[in-house]
Amino acid sequence: MTPTFGTALRYWARLGCVNFGGPAGQIAMMHRDLVVERKWIDESRYLHALNFCSLLPGPEAQQLATYIGWTLHGLRGGLAAGILFVLPSIFVLLGLSWIYAVHGAVPAVAAVLAPVKAVVVAIVLDAVLRIGKRAIRSSLALLVAAGAFAALSSGIAFPWVVLGAGLIGGIATTSAFGGGESVEQPRPVEQEASSKGVVDGSSVPAGGAGGWRVARIL
Repeated sequence: MTPTFGTALRYWARLGCVNFGGPAGQIAMMHRDLVVERKWIDESRYLHALNFCSLLPGPEAQQLATYIGWTLHGLRGGLAAGILFVLPSIFVLLGLSWIYAVHGAVPAVAAVLAPVKAVVVAIVLDAVLRIGKRAIRSSLALLVAAGAFAALSSGIAFPWVVLGAGLIGGIATTSAFGGGESVEQPRPVEQEASSKGVVDGSSVPAGGAGGWRVARIL
C-alpha cells in the first residue's frame, strides 16, 4: 500500500524525533512500522535493501530510509526521508546533551537519565531478534552470523568480515547448483497465427499446461 506524500512526510518527521538506539534500533523500528504495520514495502525488498545499504560507506539506517522514501515517492520522497531522518534528531540530541552537561550532576536529573541506558540496550536487543528471525533462515546463515559476531568481537575489520561472508555465500551457491542436474527449459508455446494453409491433426506441447493441444494455423 503506497501512502500519500503527506502521510509519508509526517512519518519521516516523527521517526527523526524518536529514532533512538543507533542503526540497529532504527532499522528495527522502520521494519516494524513500514513492513509489519503499514505494509509500505514488502519483507524481501526491505531485507535486500538493508543488505545493500550495509555494504555502502556511511550510516546504513539513513541510507535505508532514503531508499524507501525514493521507492515510495521518487526523488522528493528520498530527499524528504533522508533529511528528516537526521534533522529533527539533531535538535533532540542537542537538547538532551545540554541537559546532561548542565544538570547531569543533579540527583533528580541523573535518576531520570540512568534508565535510558537500559532502554537503549533493550531496543538494540529487540532489533537483533526481530531482524535476525527473518534474515537467518538456515543453519549456514546461523553459522555465518555467529562467525561474523566472533570476528568483529576479536577486532577484525568490518570489510573483511563482509568479504568473508560473501565468499562463503558464493561457495555455498556454487556447491548447491554446480553439481546438480540441469534444469529442463520450458518448451515454447506454439503461437496460433493467421497464415496460409491448415495443419491437420498436428499436436504440439502446450508450454506450462502439462498437456497437449491441437494447433491449427489458419
